[in-house]
Amino acid sequence: MLSVKDWNGVREILQQARSKGKKAVWCVVGAGNGGLAMAGHLGYMGFEVQLYNRTDEHLNAVRWYGGIDLEGAVEGFGPVHKATSSIRTALDGADVIMIVTPSTAHLPLAELMAPFLKDGQIVVLNPGRTGGALEFREALRRSGTDQRPVVVEAQTFIYASRMINRHRGHIFRVKNGVPVSALPSHMTPDALGVLNQAFPQFSAGSNVLATSLENIGAIFHPALTLLNAGWIESTQGNFEYYIQGVSPAVAKVLQRVDDERMALAQALGVRTVSAREWLYLSYDSPGNSLCEAIKATTGYAGIKAPSTIQHRYIWEDVPMSLVPMASIGRMLNVPTPSIDLVIDLAQIMNDQDYRSSGRTVQSLGIEGMSVEQIHRLVTDGVV
Repeated sequence: MLSVKDWNGVREILQQARSKGKKAVWCVVGAGNGGLAMAGHLGYMGFEVQLYNRTDEHLNAVRWYGGIDLEGAVEGFGPVHKATSSIRTALDGADVIMIVTPSTAHLPLAELMAPFLKDGQIVVLNPGRTGGALEFREALRRSGTDQRPVVVEAQTFIYASRMINRHRGHIFRVKNGVPVSALPSHMTPDALGVLNQAFPQFSAGSNVLATSLENIGAIFHPALTLLNAGWIESTQGNFEYYIQGVSPAVAKVLQRVDDERMALAQALGVRTVSAREWLYLSYDSPGNSLCEAIKATTGYAGIKAPSTIQHRYIWEDVPMSLVPMASIGRMLNVPTPSIDLVIDLAQIMNDQDYRSSGRTVQSLGIEGMSVEQIHRLVTDGVV
């Protein structure tokens, strides 16, 4: 485990890079809905972009056109310096590595990147879901690397975007603000000094426990999808997911799941907001209940339900968001019966063992730790 003194050396690398006055080189990992939007936007803003995707053929169009066309909230062309399926090539020379993939890929990506990461490179999990930065750090530790990248976790993805084709993306909106935190959190200001070159929307979160537990998608997505499974399978998702899918009864379940998330945050000594408060802060949505607030969210109007329950709202959000919450709850003696119920329903409906494949206190590297020890880890990087 690195000492605070060791991190001072990493801080000097970041400060020296900023003092040179050059624009950071960005590596975007993932060429799907989010990755295309981010790579195109960074290129449009004049940054050198290196785009990585595991499936090489999905990069052919970007290589042919030399970049990515954007429409919507950002209109224009973003050059891409290199597009590659070689992780070594993609990481080489990058100052910032933006991982824009489903969070199920974070662990294998950490293991894949470990031999090639360098001191002072900033790795951003955008977003981290629940425990992403902790899992990534633990994977690097187990790899035996002596390099010291700064792992940063974003509370949510900075864009609402969709891929039109393999070289064109539509950005519906760029969020006004997204909290991020480094692991350890004392490195957050230094990381932001680089990240804010491109994204002033990134602001300092208190620590990665806060960014993980502000994972509102974990509250809205799995339970809402499962409780509407009959409607989804009958119509292939041809209804408004939030506006029609949320009823007073369904909202009661979402509220119970959110209450357990809040109790877990309290046990960990983390300040966070309820899902209803988050809707007001993010979308100015009024409402005396969670049901009223969701239905008053104009940004949700027109959003269709998933066409199947074999969707990332289940196969990503359950093992990468709810399973770690339940695992931490068991360790800290915080009951999570509603979260456990949603996990059980997801396992039955999709015939999967998400508890075995998902994040746990073991994979996060915090098994057996006290709350004080966990806070030392996320704040100082030491236990």
